[in-house]
Amino acid sequence: MSSLALLASSLTKSYGRGVERTQVLDGVDLEVERGELVAVVGPSGAGKTTLLYLLGGLARPSSGNVAVGGRSFGALSDSELSRLRNQKLGFVFQSHNLLPELSAQDNVALPARVGGKSASQSALMARQLLQEVGLGHRLRHKPGELSGGEQQRVAVARALVMRPELVLADEPTGNLDRANSEAVFGLLQETARTRGQAVVMVTHNDELAARAGRIVRMRDGKITQRA
Repeated sequence: MSSLALLASSLTKSYGRGVERTQVLDGVDLEVERGELVAVVGPSGAGKTTLLYLLGGLARPSSGNVAVGGRSFGALSDSELSRLRNQKLGFVFQSHNLLPELSAQDNVALPARVGGKSASQSALMARQLLQEVGLGHRLRHKPGELSGGEQQRVAVARALVMRPELVLADEPTGNLDRANSEAVFGLLQETARTRGQAVVMVTHNDELAARAGRIVRMRDGKITQRA
């Protein structure tokens, strides 16, 4: 099995036509190994979030290709891409995007249910993950009954429940205080180190980025530095 979790080749993304055309990404190449945590940094408008959306199949590139776990997005229909996202990708956003009417356990179990797991199996998978992220005592609590840091830990657990090959995190600590930022970043580090999953994290937090396995810097839609 290849050690490569993600391969992005010559990615471009533009909007509009003619004089109204805006180039957001311009020829981005990126490879990420299994078990690697990569921090993507750069000023606002550099194209970081657009890149993350293309890597996650949430948007199609204008040109270029993305492959996760050896499967190329370009050859997939929209329904096939949706299935691949469910099976091979996990997402964590700055806003946790939890469903307010569901408990923590049911929020985490949702991707498993969508992926065809039984209710009992999905619930077991969710319980185990919530215990791992220190929320085993909060299974029945709804998002409104949890702190911001707890909600983001639920979001991380939800991203991991299908054991994806690649986890994409867009400013996952952006709304959190220092202690909760450390806790969430620690979970992502642990995901890469012990589970062997690849993690790509967009962040403005230079201290956290410095502790990633690798830093990729972007400016004006291009990767300018890899460290």
